Formats: sequence, C-alpha cells, structure tokens
Amino acid sequence: MPSHRPGNALPFLLLQAFRTLIDELHVRLAEVGHPDLRPAHGFAMQMIRQGGSISDLGRRLGVSKQAAHKTVGGLEQLGYVRRTPSATDQRQVDVALTERGMEALALSGEILNELREEWAATVGGPEMALVEDTLARVGRPGGIERVMGWLGP
Repeated sequence: MPSHRPGNALPFLLLQAFRTLIDELHVRLAEVGHPDLRPAHGFAMQMIRQGGSISDLGRRLGVSKQAAHKTVGGLEQLGYVRRTPSATDQRQVDVALTERGMEALALSGEILNELREEWAATVGGPEMALVEDTLARVGRPGGIERVMGWLGP
C-alpha cells in the first residue's frame, strides 16, 4: 500500500524524532547536574570512552585533528575529560573520561532508557519494537563512527 507521504518527508520525520529525543535527554541531564553538555559532547564522549589519542578521536568522529582538539578542550574545561601524554608516542596526547565524564555517560544511558520506555508507552510496545527493528534493518551497519563525520563536530 503506497504511503500518503512523499519520500522527502521521511528524513525530516527521522530528524524530528532524533531532535526530540536528544533535546529531552539534555533537559534531563541539566536537571541532574550536567547543564553544559551539548549533543556533540555526548557523541565525542562515546568515542573518547574507547581510549586513544586526540588524533584517534578525530578519525572516529570524522573531523580534523584541530576540531577534535577543540572539542577535547571544551570537555576538559567542563571537567569531563583529561589529557595525558601518550605512553607510546611522544607526539600524541591521549584523552580519557574523568569520573564526571563517566557519570554523565551512565546517566545519559539511563535517561535514554527512560525516554525509550516513555515513547513505547505512547505508541505501544509492539509498535516501538517494530520501529526499532525496521530502522535496524534498513540502516547500514557501522555504528556511530559511520555517521559522525557526516553530522559534523
């Protein structure tokens, strides 16, 4: 059965849902002590959690080393990451999450679970599972690293 919506509506519906979810995540993060975090910070912190240098972060995010350096600097000022000289390469600087950074990621996961359950309560559990399963089926594999450079820093 053909859809009553044009194909160009789909990207906007997906983006609108994504924006709604991320905006509410950040409202709730602010309420629990993380008012300065922004969506780009969360994506960067996910990649920083994997370990490695600022150059590694830039590659994972699909941004320049300079952009990664700027992101790390902002997160460092907020107390979410720390830089240390690389133990294996004097030219590299490693970046790691602080306790505050790990707390923020853990809280983000909890809040996203709550939001998912709220959405499921609104649309119905089976419908929510269908949306997730469908998106998983039509999206290409590659995880967050695949889309980060496309989204920008």
